[in-house]
Amino acid sequence: MKTALTAAAVIIAIAAALLGDGRHSSAYADDPSPTAAHISQSSDESSQSLRRYTLRMLRILSDGAANKWARYWQAKAHCDVAPTQPDYLSAGGNVSRFDFTLASLNERLCDGLDQRLDVNPGDYPPLAVNRTVGLFLNEPESMSGYILLTGRFNNYVHLIDHIGRIAHSWKFEKRIVHAKLLDNGNLLITIRQDDGKRTIAKVDPLGNVIWEYAHPDRLHHDFLKMPNGNVLILAQGFKTREEAIAAGANPDVVPLEGMEYDYLIEVRPTGSESGEIVWEWSAWDYIAQDFDPTKPNYGAPSDHPELIDINFLVETPTISRLSDAWNWLHINTIDYNSELDQIALSPRQYSELWIIDRDGSAEEASTRSGGNTINGNTPPPRTNVLSNEPSGNADKSSALLYRWGNPRAYGHGTTADQRLFWQHHTHWIAPGLPGAGNILVFNNGAEAAEDQRRSYSSIEEIAPPVDGYGYRRNPAEPYPPAEPVWSYTAENPTDFFSRIMGSAQRLPNGNTLICDSTSGNLFQVTTDGKQVWSYVYPMDGDTPLKQGDEPSISVEWTADVLTNNNIYRAYWYAPDHPGLRKYDLTPGDTIEIYE
Repeated sequence: MKTALTAAAVIIAIAAALLGDGRHSSAYADDPSPTAAHISQSSDESSQSLRRYTLRMLRILSDGAANKWARYWQAKAHCDVAPTQPDYLSAGGNVSRFDFTLASLNERLCDGLDQRLDVNPGDYPPLAVNRTVGLFLNEPESMSGYILLTGRFNNYVHLIDHIGRIAHSWKFEKRIVHAKLLDNGNLLITIRQDDGKRTIAKVDPLGNVIWEYAHPDRLHHDFLKMPNGNVLILAQGFKTREEAIAAGANPDVVPLEGMEYDYLIEVRPTGSESGEIVWEWSAWDYIAQDFDPTKPNYGAPSDHPELIDINFLVETPTISRLSDAWNWLHINTIDYNSELDQIALSPRQYSELWIIDRDGSAEEASTRSGGNTINGNTPPPRTNVLSNEPSGNADKSSALLYRWGNPRAYGHGTTADQRLFWQHHTHWIAPGLPGAGNILVFNNGAEAAEDQRRSYSSIEEIAPPVDGYGYRRNPAEPYPPAEPVWSYTAENPTDFFSRIMGSAQRLPNGNTLICDSTSGNLFQVTTDGKQVWSYVYPMDGDTPLKQGDEPSISVEWTADVLTNNNIYRAYWYAPDHPGLRKYDLTPGDTIEIYE
């Protein structure tokens, strides 16, 4: 193994990276998400990027106050994407000697991280040959980092490192449905209460609840922290059978108990157990129907794709749709795009993704003012709640701005045009990542027209036809695009099938982390579909599994099973994520037990 750099060499390299070779004067701020694509940029941009890489690496290695494991994983993540000497040799063009030297330094720093940071390489490989749970695969192309797991059938939240060791864990008295790490190190979680309802809470690294919000209606499936500190929450309301029929629902299939519907609330935390609703949006305010001409919302759904056809499930019946007629939409995901001030929704029952405008006040959203009705009034000026300043986007609407996945839901296309099937985790790929601005979807495959179920899952990445704050579309055709820009299915498609739940996340090196929820299996795939990392959550309910044992079956369907090591979603966090600064990331034991 190569020897470590001398202190003098490090000082010289830092000075060189900071001062440059006289061609650049800009400050070398951290690049939010480096990728190897920088090599293909212009010579000037590539040179600046290389210096940012080198400076970041030297900062990591020289941070003596940081935990060595945190430093190792940060450096490892950097090395996964940093330019090296071979990159510059193959790049051609005008490459300065200085850039070539820095690329060589990057390569040398990455070769020998174990010795330089005094960590044991023997800790990294799998700990047993015949494995049933835990880490199965860890190829060089995988992306290092930390993964937050919430067991669906236990009270734990686990943060594991890249090779499956516990970096931190929480155990709660009640069932935690879903957890996300915040930038300040706290968790935002949903807690299932004894009465079956759920609350939203913030907890600190020790698991102490520092804020909790209860709501009269059911909070379900998803939530997120907004840039302004508020919390956006998905909730479910109820309409009686009479109310549903009054809205134009076909009475032949409206259940006696009525229908549920989904809505959003944005909550500003106030006291430790309270919050103020500052914005809300309800799907019930955007209903269209062509069943009852006596109702004011009567109209052809094909003429109004911005509205939701309440009778779509009736007009395209399948066993799975009609059996859930009370659960009308079943929106399971929300995501927020701060650049567009828009929200993505994932209504499972419609096998579509929707995008709505978050601009406007709570009153405007709830009264559907501003061009959202069938007769199409002119929208009034709106106020941006985030800044409380006029947004200038008066043509934006809280009706559906865009939808994709199943054009039959708005009267266009046939079964052959359906692309999504009971999807989950619809979200924009974050800025700075490969595919930024595109939408990534976990396409479950559990529902299809005429109930011909597609018994495999896939991941779809689409490039929405953004036009300013709107979306391009020929009125006579479905919303584009016709096909995803990237898709993943297993080599043997039925080997990857999560009937419900699931998530997918784009990583900085271009890999995608996939959570096969029903089997508790996490894996990374490259852009060409190669699986390079794999981990099976080693919990059976509340009990850690012994290596060699397998999780028991919770539910068994005709073509798939649900095991007791379910994970609702998994989230990957970079080693330098600000939320990890509060934690001692010294790796502990694996979750699974070895005897």
